[in-house]
Amino acid sequence: MNRVSIVKGQREHETVYKALDLIGGLKDVLQEKPRVLIKVNFISTKTYETGATTDPLVVEALIRKMKEFTDQVFVVESDASTTNADKACKATGMLEVCKNNKVEFINLRKEKEKIQLTVPNPEVLHRITVPKIVVESAIVNAAKLKTHSETGVTLGMKNLFGLLPTKFKFKYHLRNISKVIVDINSVIKPRLTVIDGFYALEGPGPVSGTPVKMDLIVAGKDVVAVDATACRIMGIEPTEIYHIKRAYEKGLGEIRQEKIELVGTSLEEVSRKFQRS
Repeated sequence: MNRVSIVKGQREHETVYKALDLIGGLKDVLQEKPRVLIKVNFISTKTYETGATTDPLVVEALIRKMKEFTDQVFVVESDASTTNADKACKATGMLEVCKNNKVEFINLRKEKEKIQLTVPNPEVLHRITVPKIVVESAIVNAAKLKTHSETGVTLGMKNLFGLLPTKFKFKYHLRNISKVIVDINSVIKPRLTVIDGFYALEGPGPVSGTPVKMDLIVAGKDVVAVDATACRIMGIEPTEIYHIKRAYEKGLGEIRQEKIELVGTSLEEVSRKFQRS
């Protein structure tokens, strides 16, 4: 059974550590891939308390835990249509965390070596191009607890969209962004997904919504199960979200509540009806 942890606690490293311990720790995250890429969410240069971007404290906790197993830990993001990832890294405080922990930040748009992946049974994309380093590394998905005006929610699965190195991502929105997310998750499997819910976002996300202080971390190794659980925390039925439902239908992960082992804080204790777009 897929295990997902929910931990309500203070904004501190220990809250993140507890969520990781409850899902069995991180020893199996690396497996045959000794390099770790921690994928953050830099949709804008806003800081963590706005609910729009990944909290540097969460990433620092992940860095310190991963460094117990490997020295090859990197924080990554790519440019978006309206956001420069390097500027966002500095503005959000993430660059300082990277420097303090002797970790390099990589803007994936600048990676020269790329590889083309064939999508099995595609929704809209028969092939996607990603930096070679993405395929050769263990992906740790450091996502946000947010609503989204197009996709309904932006959690773990949606965060992987940022692994595409092109700056002009709007072209994928024109292809049906929800279907694009399914295709990306068909070929890129994060080893760990941690959703930063210390400050969440409701309303017309992913940038312009209203921050919600939730004091939560949600974690698991099945990104679909983690996203389904996060949806329920927000008062949203995961089968209403196309990319989550379709991922389950394609066997990419679990959404059925009775098939997900929830550990830590109870779902009932933390659930809140989020305002949607």
